[in-house]
Amino acid sequence: MTVEPDTIAPLGRFQSFRLFWLARVSASLALQMMVVAVGWQVYEMTGRALDLGLVGLAQFIPAFLLVLVAGAVADRYDRGRVVRLAQLTEGSAALVLAIGTWQGFLTRDLILALVFVLGAGRAFEAPTLLALLPRLVPLPVLPRAVAGSASANQAATIGGPALGGLLYVVSPTLVYALCAALFVGASILVALIRIEQVAPKREKIDFSTLFAGIAFIRRSPLILGATSLDMFAVLFAGATALMPVYAKDIFHVGPWGLGIMRAMPAIGALLMALALARWPLVRNAGRKMYVGVALFGAATIVFALSTSFPLSLAALFALGMGDMVSVVVRQTLVQVQTPDDMLGRVISVNALFVGTSNQLGEFRAGVFAHFAGTVPAVVFGGVATLLIVGLWTRLFPELLNVQSLQKETR
Repeated sequence: MTVEPDTIAPLGRFQSFRLFWLARVSASLALQMMVVAVGWQVYEMTGRALDLGLVGLAQFIPAFLLVLVAGAVADRYDRGRVVRLAQLTEGSAALVLAIGTWQGFLTRDLILALVFVLGAGRAFEAPTLLALLPRLVPLPVLPRAVAGSASANQAATIGGPALGGLLYVVSPTLVYALCAALFVGASILVALIRIEQVAPKREKIDFSTLFAGIAFIRRSPLILGATSLDMFAVLFAGATALMPVYAKDIFHVGPWGLGIMRAMPAIGALLMALALARWPLVRNAGRKMYVGVALFGAATIVFALSTSFPLSLAALFALGMGDMVSVVVRQTLVQVQTPDDMLGRVISVNALFVGTSNQLGEFRAGVFAHFAGTVPAVVFGGVATLLIVGLWTRLFPELLNVQSLQKETR
């Protein structure tokens, strides 16, 4: 079998991809540091698990309200400019958090408002940044580039929580100030990316234009199955909102221990992403996605029931590995099966179904924990995820039978 040279070319040889990778690391690092700092600060301020759920809800609401608009903007205007403006908006929210913490005027409600602004920026940044990816590398390299892009996010997710937790002990103001600088740095890196721009279609924005991404996903069993599977898995099994409770009340490891806990899924995910960037899935990709989501659910149950900090870290590591297989399969299917003039809208809807399910899942976990207890809330999520995997194998057999992602091209 002949292997195309582009397929095995090192990703680092593509300068635009290098800039993209560094920009994603910078923005993701800032986001993860802020998540740890805000979670600890709010819980320290109020001592209520419900308020941790409200932090997730404050991120979900703008993403839900803006998802269709963000997709249309990504397909209608220069994507690089949209990303830069969104990152500067996120940086502004971080700067106000830094000043408010320094001057002592932050309240729970003000923090939630600033998290809302952060969520609004993310609603435009995340899908638009991913929509740039197909123009940075040749199509045969795209599955590896998706894994490489995911590794950037996971590398930041490893360093961000640990660094955020450590710096929070020194000074919460320092954490937020560094986040603001990182968002600005990411915006500069995106400005340096040079790609061939295709003139966007300036179609009139109406209901049909806004909902075109949803209509496209409904017509694609592969994208619909992969997106909805990830969405429900994260919605039910997401336990990150309750990690401050585990760190403070169960394991007694403080903010630094919270940072380590937040980093462990990312370490597992990063190692899996690097493996998939080097050795892409060449057969049974759909089945491996289902196995990955099942591992995600099972590891969540182990984490919930564990009373050993090392065992819990191992469960979080396994959780991250399983999740990354699902992420790479889903994102690659979206990238290679969607026309470029629709990509922004489809990725935005995909971000709503999957990305914002993180925040809604945090709200679900916080409310459940408030009324039923922390451990039952997390166990319920893991069990529900395993049930979803079994159901989805029946509902979406096309996804189960996907073989090589490199063959699933436009």
